Amino acid sequence: MTQRKHHLDGLAVSLLLACCLFWGLQQILIKATVGEVPPLWQAALRFAGATVLLVLWCVLRRVPLFDRDGTLQAGLLAGALFAGEFTCIYLGLRDTTASRLTVFLYTSPFVVALLLPRVVPTEKLRGMQWIGLLIAFAAVAAAFSEGFTGTTTARQLRGDALALAAGSLWGLTTLVIRGSRLGTASAEKALFYQVGVTALIAPLLSLALGEPWSLAYSAAAWGSLAAQTVVGAFVSYLVWMWMLRHYPATQMASFTFLTPVFALVFGVVLLREPLSLQLVLALLGVAAGIVLVNRRPAR
Repeated sequence: MTQRKHHLDGLAVSLLLACCLFWGLQQILIKATVGEVPPLWQAALRFAGATVLLVLWCVLRRVPLFDRDGTLQAGLLAGALFAGEFTCIYLGLRDTTASRLTVFLYTSPFVVALLLPRVVPTEKLRGMQWIGLLIAFAAVAAAFSEGFTGTTTARQLRGDALALAAGSLWGLTTLVIRGSRLGTASAEKALFYQVGVTALIAPLLSLALGEPWSLAYSAAAWGSLAAQTVVGAFVSYLVWMWMLRHYPATQMASFTFLTPVFALVFGVVLLREPLSLQLVLALLGVAAGIVLVNRRPAR
């Protein structure tokens, strides 16, 4: 039986910070590569590679993936939700700005906080934790507020709707994992359902959209795909699945607000974008929100 913890410890915080840090960098990598590699074809290559790496990892560590343990139905559902999330992200980026999409995508923690306690009562947030969640989201929205200037078009609204759907699907994926037999399955098996199903669905959608397929890309594009595959879709998601088995998902979800802020930080460091007061305030706001969400109740 998996030993679950009711609060995030030092190991959990360190792993979450590392994941969010890379996920923020990953946005820069995707943005730099999408002009050369079509979005859904990029996703197909990424998750196919991650599936191969995961299978090899499981063979080496003798982790069973195909035992009958009652997880098939929930696993396929989680995989479909995961694939739908990334499809919405990639399609949404065609119609709306990255800043608007990021704000709507990170409504996911609210989906988790609202629905997960109905399945797992111990995941219920207290009043002060809800305030922390709202502060963190408001800080992210403030950091990306420049993306909301100007006239909103029908196409942009469509992209916003896809981004909101992606955030909801992300939250529902977490709900399925924590509220089903997947919650007690190995982290490898939980991830296998998600990357495996996405590796099957993404190329079909890419073909349906008429994206050109090729493998003749630049070294920079392949380097970006390698980082997204090995560190992003394999290592970081495997760590996330492991943590969902051991730590409260609602508290973990609050940390994801750091990802878009880290993306802005990388924009400043790597792309020499200006460091604004909004970014500094966003970092402080997200940090304050995370502290409130993960604050232990007074005894």
